[in-house]
This record gives sequence, C-alpha cells and structure tokens, in this order.
Amino acid sequence: MLNVAFLATFLGVALGTALDVNAAQSIYDMDRLLNEPHPFATPQVRPRPQTQRPVPVTPTPQSKDQDDGLDLDDLGPGVEAAVEDVNDPIESFNRVIFGFNEILAKHLIGPLARGYNAAVPDAAREAIRNFLSNLNGPVILANNLLQGELKRGYATTMRLLINSTAGILGFIDVAKNFGFEEHNEDFGQTLAVWGVGEGLYLVLPVFGPSNPRDALGKLLVDPFFDPLGYYLDNTDREEIGYTILGVRGFTRFAAFVDQIDELRHSSLDFYGAMRSLYRQRRNLEIKNGGLDDLPNIDPILDKRSVPPSLPNP
Repeated sequence: MLNVAFLATFLGVALGTALDVNAAQSIYDMDRLLNEPHPFATPQVRPRPQTQRPVPVTPTPQSKDQDDGLDLDDLGPGVEAAVEDVNDPIESFNRVIFGFNEILAKHLIGPLARGYNAAVPDAAREAIRNFLSNLNGPVILANNLLQGELKRGYATTMRLLINSTAGILGFIDVAKNFGFEEHNEDFGQTLAVWGVGEGLYLVLPVFGPSNPRDALGKLLVDPFFDPLGYYLDNTDREEIGYTILGVRGFTRFAAFVDQIDELRHSSLDFYGAMRSLYRQRRNLEIKNGGLDDLPNIDPILDKRSVPPSLPNP
C-alpha cells in the first residue's frame, strides 16, 4: 500500500509540473519582466513624429543681366544698347575675316608696332601722329562744313594755319595751346548726322571693324576732299598716298597696341569685345562726345556673343 501511494503521489507531481511548464518559464523570463512597465507607473503616450512641411520659397524675379551676375548700369552709358542692339547677320563671315586680321596682328603688325614703340621715343611718335593728322585737316574741314558744324570748322581751319606754319608742317601741335583742340571727322560721320544708319556690322580685311556707311565714307568719298591725294594722283605718285594711308593706320594701331593686347587676353570673346568697342566709339564720335568717356568693356559682357559653333549661354 505504501508503494502504491508513493507512486500515485509522484505521478501527480510530475503531471502537474508538466502542465505548468509555461507558467514556470513566464516566471523566470527576466527579459520580459524587465521590458514590461512598472505596475505603478503612469502610462505615458509617446508623441508621434510629425513631418515638417517645407516652406515654399517664392523666387525673386531677376532679369537676365542679374542672372549673369552683371549690372549693365555700372558699365557706363550706351553699353546695354550695344549688347541688345547688335546687327551682325553675317557674323560667321565676319569671324573669318577677323581671324585673318588676328593672324596679321599677332605675327606681323603687332610685333612691328611693339618694336616701333620701343625704338622710337614718345616725343617723336607724337610728332609723326601730329604731322599725319595735319595732312588730314582738309578732309576734316570738309566734313565739318557738310555737317553744319561751323564752330568746329573754324577750329579746324585755325589748326591748319597755325600748325602748318608755327608748328613746322604740323609736327608740333601749337594750335592746342590756343584752345583749338584736335578732333576727327569723316564722311561716315557726316552720313550719320544726316540720318543714315550704320547698317550691318562689317569686318574689313586689314582695316578691321566697320559698317557699310563708314566704309563708303572713309574709303570712297573722303579721298575726294584731300588736295594732297589729288596732287599725287595727277603726278602718278599714288604709291605715296598709299604709304601715307598705311603709316597713318600703323601709328594709330601702335598707339593702342598694349590696350588691344590686354583686351584680347581678358575677353571671353575678343570678337564681341572689339565689335562693342567699335560701335561705342563711333557713336561718341558721331555725337562729338569725348572719347575719354568711353566705358571699359567688362569681359563677362562678351559671353553674350559666342562663336557660331558654340551654344548660346
């Protein structure tokens, strides 16, 4: 009887232990107990993360000039017009002629001009320029009268008389000391005064930037106002006239060769820079403005004009 009672007791304990195995595991599962909240703690609701909406930014309207980082007003008068009003329909052809002129300037005329400036003193170079300018006095006088500029015509006449005598054939600008300042006139300016437009931009071989109006005036009409040219033609000495024309152009180029080199190296598009500079200078000459007022050309201005093979910015 004792063995039977002991066996029954043992089986009951074993069966109860087997049935309550999950309870034992829950009692000794310390990880679960540690992760559960304290029974006396006040339950706290964790705030839900909120997505911050981006604040829409209204873009400030900007002009094209502001987008480029360029304020045209800072460059002086006339620059914006030169940028927006460029009549250059044959730009591809002009760039070919411009490239030819650049070869001459870099490899022939430029080195000669720098050598001339280095070898000839400043006073001698100025005397040569004065002499050539005095030779051109009759042409300037004729265009003064055609434009109705009687006061400037009087100043030109006095310059011719004073410099041709007291100035030793014009080598010394004595007339300047009497208040008769030098100025330039040509038939291209005369046509402009009478309302003829410049037309399309044109690059001439050797002569450089121009337009049909100025080319017609300078090359075809102005020689008729030059008495020295008539004399040389009638005595079969045309080569002297061509020499004077070449020397006049060379001395003018030599006077600005350093500035031209600086502009060439600093410009994003040297072709566009020269076109803008020529048009601004001609406008000032036509309006009888001081060339010292000519604004400097910012290189960033010329990225508006790019070679035809490149996309527009």
